[in-house]
Amino acid sequence: MEPHGYEEALDVAATARGRAARALERAARAAAAAERHERLVVSDPDSAAFHAQVAETHRRTAACHRSSAALHASFADRTSAWVRGRGSRPRFMTAVADALGTDSAAITLVDSAQNQLAVAVSDEPALTAQDLEFVLGEGPCRDAASGRCPVHSVGEEIERRWPGYGPALTSMGITSVLAVPLETQAACFGALAVFDPRAGLLGSTHLAEVTAALTRIVLLGPDADPELYGGTDHRETVQQAAGVLSVRVGCGVGDALALIKARAFAEETTTEAIARRILNGDPYL
Repeated sequence: MEPHGYEEALDVAATARGRAARALERAARAAAAAERHERLVVSDPDSAAFHAQVAETHRRTAACHRSSAALHASFADRTSAWVRGRGSRPRFMTAVADALGTDSAAITLVDSAQNQLAVAVSDEPALTAQDLEFVLGEGPCRDAASGRCPVHSVGEEIERRWPGYGPALTSMGITSVLAVPLETQAACFGALAVFDPRAGLLGSTHLAEVTAALTRIVLLGPDADPELYGGTDHRETVQQAAGVLSVRVGCGVGDALALIKARAFAEETTTEAIARRILNGDPYL
């Protein structure tokens, strides 16, 4: 590893450990607040229902911060191990996937029209799956985000539910997919997908806590890092290439984007790869 790469990785690990420590401090404060209100349930029976509700809110907040701390700490440990020459350079989503008991997980961030703005993935299969959603306009993250509800498909149901995306996904050896929305009270801004999830994950408290940690702390909280330590891939390159291609061939930007997606699907490559070729002046496109 180059010296600057070594130092950068150490800085990233230190940042992640700092975020984990601060999340644990917030968890402790929330837990202490919950305990105070739980005592008031007994000492102030006239307001018992109110204090019980507030205590439960603080308990959920504490669990959310603990989940966030665990994700940051896991990523820090993996980064430190990589610096010592063990394994490949980690992604934050690898820690998320591991926390959920699988190898492959992804986050998709969308705009109000459900257009895919950015993705963060744990591994190459997850990246391929998210690019398929972008190219084909269908898939679990899209459905979870647009419907603001969990989506779970297994086996042949995957191919029936998504005629284009499904066969491509199962051809990768993936036999089950689960997606849940990432949302606030005001809006849904994306989805978390888990590929080949362990049995019982859907509807579990653990999944709810990890999803809440990603939504409320990691992506939107006081210590938020939407770039996920540099692991978020934006679709800006594709949009820029669509603009260039629209001028080159004399069509609308939407049609140019469709051409890029079609070429990526035909060549079994990513839209980013096609976009880079366009921006580099490839006359074939």
